Amino acid sequence: MLVAAAVCPAPPLLVPEVAAGAAAELDAARTACSDALAVLAAARPDLLVVVGSGDAGRQGTYPPGSRGSFHGFGAATEVRLGDGEEVPRPLPASLAVGAWLLDRARWGAAPVEGLAVAEPLETERCLLAGRETAARAERVALLVMGDGSACRTLKAPGYLDERAAAFDAAAGRALGAADTGALAALDPVLAAELLAAGRAPWQVLAGAADGAGLDGRLLYEDAPYGVGYFVAAWS
Repeated sequence: MLVAAAVCPAPPLLVPEVAAGAAAELDAARTACSDALAVLAAARPDLLVVVGSGDAGRQGTYPPGSRGSFHGFGAATEVRLGDGEEVPRPLPASLAVGAWLLDRARWGAAPVEGLAVAEPLETERCLLAGRETAARAERVALLVMGDGSACRTLKAPGYLDERAAAFDAAAGRALGAADTGALAALDPVLAAELLAAGRAPWQVLAGAADGAGLDGRLLYEDAPYGVGYFVAAWS
């Protein structure tokens, strides 16, 4: 069953080598992520699954030892998802950022695996994936990587959409309250229009946490670069 979860944003800009001269702009987000990961370690899980979005061909499970890099973002930084033999399929960006956060935190509390879900994945399939993941071990923890709308400002990747602020506000309330019903109710069509890459991973979390009785805390909420970023801890 699910005993804890951490929700973190997934931009490669969290990696200082990628952000370069702008690295300090996300220091508060990195600190909040570290605090959320400490909650996961304190829960003493038997298994940690990193959940994030993946493009076509990059979906599915990733075993311990899976590798990723930020070469495509102009940085030589490479990461590994836990301990294990290297596998040929590289991590999608969201899971690579999660692996970087775990490496930064010197994670060693439990074996680590990855799960990448497609952004268009239907809500019911996300919820089912979450329930199946929570049943993988007696004590399961999730590190859920995903962003809110990318349409918060004129300079945002998706330009300004007046619906974006309300969508992110609803997501932030749900994440902060560990409200699985509210997460499950997020509209996949609206999320796609607002370029909210966190919708599917958050709904996997909703399925995993259903009935687990976890409490939530929102540790960080902001929209730098016009993209909604959230950090939350559930325990």
